[in-house]
Amino acid sequence: MPITARTTRTRTRRTAGTVFLAGAVALALTACGVTSATTTETTDEGPIQNLQVMIPNAPGSGYDVTGRAAVKVMDDLGLASGTEVTNLAGAGGTVGLARTLTETGNANFMLMMGLGVVGAAYTNEGDAKVADATPIAGLIEEAGAIFVAADSPYETIDDLVTAWKADPASFAVGGGSSPGGPDHLLPMQLADAVGIDPTAVNYVPYDGGGELLPAILGGKLQFGASGYGEFLEQVKSGDLRVLAVTSEERVPVIDAPTLTEEGIDLVFTNWRGLLAAPGLSDVEIARLVDAVTAMHDSAEWKQVLTDNSWTDAFITGDDFSTFLTEQDTRVADVLKTLGLV
Repeated sequence: MPITARTTRTRTRRTAGTVFLAGAVALALTACGVTSATTTETTDEGPIQNLQVMIPNAPGSGYDVTGRAAVKVMDDLGLASGTEVTNLAGAGGTVGLARTLTETGNANFMLMMGLGVVGAAYTNEGDAKVADATPIAGLIEEAGAIFVAADSPYETIDDLVTAWKADPASFAVGGGSSPGGPDHLLPMQLADAVGIDPTAVNYVPYDGGGELLPAILGGKLQFGASGYGEFLEQVKSGDLRVLAVTSEERVPVIDAPTLTEEGIDLVFTNWRGLLAAPGLSDVEIARLVDAVTAMHDSAEWKQVLTDNSWTDAFITGDDFSTFLTEQDTRVADVLKTLGLV
């Protein structure tokens, strides 16, 4: 059946609450040189000292861009100091999640995550439960886009769909997430919406936008599906062409129609947020939530949202936990409906 994917949420704010999230792959406590919980210090006043933020995929990815932007604002505002950002790619973000779950009791550790981590937990069949991490805040939403290289023969989304329908199996489609992630769910649901069997889609996964971009530009793919924010520079330079965006309304920084304008009944929005390690006290959780809230409320963060054309989707505590649970259910239902799990 046709599926309309939406990731809308209530934009309310509370202090911290319950625990959540999907899990993944076992990883040693000493991986990537990130210090363990026993080496950190937590105080109730002043900036968060030696804050560690893990990015669960490669540099240049959406998680990387969002996480580093948030860290910079927190540092600039004096909300954190001595901050270390670490990239740990693998298994659609679930390797980074598994690493986070080893930091039990470490109140100076956060993971940038999003829809991709929720989906990858299903398709990678990891052992960790969805209630194993501590929700801190949802930050942003971002529409997806359908990209082709500048020299592609496809000038419109209708051109592309017509060619895709003719031979789906030989039509290489790329995304910057593993199966179950947003860049995978988007073309699968697009296929379903235009009458292509999703199980026939030839999806090629890449670990973030940094790896996806050269594959599109190098002609290895007929099209790419990903968040538009990672590729704005290439779109503006003319190296990439956007055939359609997946939001309800057009994106101001991109000259491209929405899928619904082109007669395709699909709206799809990705999101990103922050988790903390398990086993934190209410006071420790509230401290992280308060720091991220102060970051969100700043003029500097509002400028980041404007610069990247991200939609503000801030939510914390119990509301974020509820949202994550809803997302987990939605992803599972979509994957089952499309016959992908």
